[in-house]
Amino acid sequence: MDKHTTPTSSSAGLSPGIAMQNELQLVRAQLNDLINEARQNQAILQRHQSLDLQLIGSQSFRELIRHIFVTLADMCELDQVTLCLLNSQHNLQEMLADLNIASDEFPFLLFAQNEIELRHEDKPLRKSIVGPYEANEHQKWFAPYATPPQSVAIIPLIRQSKLLGCLNLGSDQLDRFEIDMGTDFIERLGSIIAICLENVINSERLTQIGLTDALTNVSNRRHVEQRILEEIGRARRQHYGISCMYLDIDHFKKINDIHGHQGGDEVLKEAAKRIKAELRLSDTIGRFGGEEFVVLLVNTNHEDAIHVAERIRKSIANQPFLLSMTGLCDVTISIGIATLSDDHNLGEIESAAKALLQRADAALYEAKEKGRNRVIDSPED
Repeated sequence: MDKHTTPTSSSAGLSPGIAMQNELQLVRAQLNDLINEARQNQAILQRHQSLDLQLIGSQSFRELIRHIFVTLADMCELDQVTLCLLNSQHNLQEMLADLNIASDEFPFLLFAQNEIELRHEDKPLRKSIVGPYEANEHQKWFAPYATPPQSVAIIPLIRQSKLLGCLNLGSDQLDRFEIDMGTDFIERLGSIIAICLENVINSERLTQIGLTDALTNVSNRRHVEQRILEEIGRARRQHYGISCMYLDIDHFKKINDIHGHQGGDEVLKEAAKRIKAELRLSDTIGRFGGEEFVVLLVNTNHEDAIHVAERIRKSIANQPFLLSMTGLCDVTISIGIATLSDDHNLGEIESAAKALLQRADAALYEAKEKGRNRVIDSPED
């Protein structure tokens, strides 16, 4: 090339037409990248909106917790999710028992008894914490998992300035939750879950009030009758037996006469407490009126039912009740049992439920006639 020749306009020595085509292809590639990024962002936004709707639409505590542990984990591609709830103001564990939610149903649901247990680096948990996993600070929130995550997000659940607990997200990727990452989505998620938790807990408590005997804090008659229908139907589908107990405190009128109505109320409350202590979470106890209680034992044959009934009878008879105004009071209880085996679970459910209660009531009457403080079992026809 002559040293005086002028180079072409393209730095690569290409003609202007080819250079323009290359630049156009580059712009198109950049545009496609932007379009793909926009589509990905739209897909992420839609997933988040779907998650929000499912969380907000939860009708029960159980449904909400399942969405947190399953739906949230799947949609956000999380490796670990736990939820720790503050148990100081509401007896949440007792509520779970009333809802027949066993502790092993949600192994990643944790409880803290006070805000001190939720502190991070000795500071109140009020803002989201993101970054690498630190065993001394984060192990308590991921203890249910065999191996710790690599990075975590600890999200306080705050509603009307009150700390309800914290949502804990873990990832096997070290860079998933970084210290300098934006926390807008995380904090918004925490706000939504806090609102949903407050709503379902209040809803469950209102429902329980409508289905609970105010004096003894066990189920009322309406709830027990509803549960019997449900359990008979479930027993048919799963092919197991159920047992029903009819219980009546002996000589309750005499207790009222000697110890007054306050003393009588204390006897009812303590009797309900002792009966409940002998039952499983899946069982149901309800006050049927006056001094009568009904217990429904799920997946139980008549031999096991008799064993449970004897435990209840002894727990009441073997230790006097201590009343606040009048001191010790000896109490006994009579119990009638009826069992509905899988082979006899036939016909209309309403008729089967009525017959089961009637047989238990007849067995109770027999226990009273034979001297009280005893258990009588009604054989199936």
